[in-house]
Amino acid sequence: MAEINVMASAALKEAYLELVPQFERATGHKVVTTWAPTVQMMSRLKGGEAIDLVILPAAMLDELVRLGHIVSRTDLARSGIGVAVKAGAPRPDISSGEALKRAVLAARSIVYSTGPSGIYLIGLFQRMGIADAIKGKVKQVQGEPAGASVARGEAELGFQQVSELLPVSGIDLIGPLPPDVQEITIISAGLHAKAKELDAAKALVKFFKEPAAAPVIRKKGLEPA
Repeated sequence: MAEINVMASAALKEAYLELVPQFERATGHKVVTTWAPTVQMMSRLKGGEAIDLVILPAAMLDELVRLGHIVSRTDLARSGIGVAVKAGAPRPDISSGEALKRAVLAARSIVYSTGPSGIYLIGLFQRMGIADAIKGKVKQVQGEPAGASVARGEAELGFQQVSELLPVSGIDLIGPLPPDVQEITIISAGLHAKAKELDAAKALVKFFKEPAAAPVIRKKGLEPA
């Protein structure tokens, strides 16, 4: 039986943690997982770190394919960005892009991550013309969910992938970004060019794509890809 080494970002984490033990019981393989922020993962993989399987946003995985570090891409899930407040706090209107803009301008403090959702929000707030107005009250976090800052009362509004906000206690998920400004991220798996357990890693990817995995993926705030 193989030991599969996986490096993954957090967007798929909750579904992954439920599915991997099922895979291990079914196959006898062991899965060893390294969780890291996407920025760190890219740095480590570009630096030559070898692994069997990588789980990352598709755009970043495509870059690693172009560089020759990754040899395949299988899309696993679609992830939207959500908005959260501290549990019990008033819920601002985020029903449209304009409503969201008003809510962001009215908030005393805002937090988002250094991952794909944070990168997108920087551009969104620039396009909305409010980047300068909110600059002094925005915080970016790395290595913990943006929701944790909201739960501690350090930020009034928190933004991150819905799947990363759902498991955080002490916050209320107001909902996803409104459709007119939502950004969907594709979470994908890629086999590393230097994978030692190639067949077992392929089997794990196949397991994530089985129809039985779809309800778990949906339950954790994602859509199967």
